Amino acid sequence: MLKIGDFSKLSRISIRMLRHYDEIGILHPKHVNDFTGYRYYSESQLPLAGRIQTL
Repeated sequence: MLKIGDFSKLSRISIRMLRHYDEIGILHPKHVNDFTGYRYYSESQLPLAGRIQTL
């Protein structure tokens, strides 16, 4: 699992845009910590992030 910042660097999508994609329902984190609210993404989501970015 990758924290949002790490996923952002690997996908080259800003943290702000990742949060936006979550809000509009096109790229949800694999897990959100109920206590901290931290978003965690899976490496398997990188291809989807790439497809979204090309749209």
